[in-house]
Amino acid sequence: MALGKIVHYAVDAVLVSTVVAGIRRSSGFAVDTTLISDPTMRSFADRFLGVGETIFDMATATSVNSDYFRKDSRR
Repeated sequence: MALGKIVHYAVDAVLVSTVVAGIRRSSGFAVDTTLISDPTMRSFADRFLGVGETIFDMATATSVNSDYFRKDSRR
């Protein structure tokens, strides 16, 4: 049971990180990790956000190469 909760929290954390990456890509606003004074926590935050960037890139690449998605011509 404890392993299931750990996996659940890890997946939730990745989803939050991916949403933050999407916000950064669509609006240009990013989390300012330089405000974190502890270098270990800053490094953790940068890695955490980097995971979201990677997942976002993989989702974008998958949708670009898929027949189920098309580019909206209104933009």
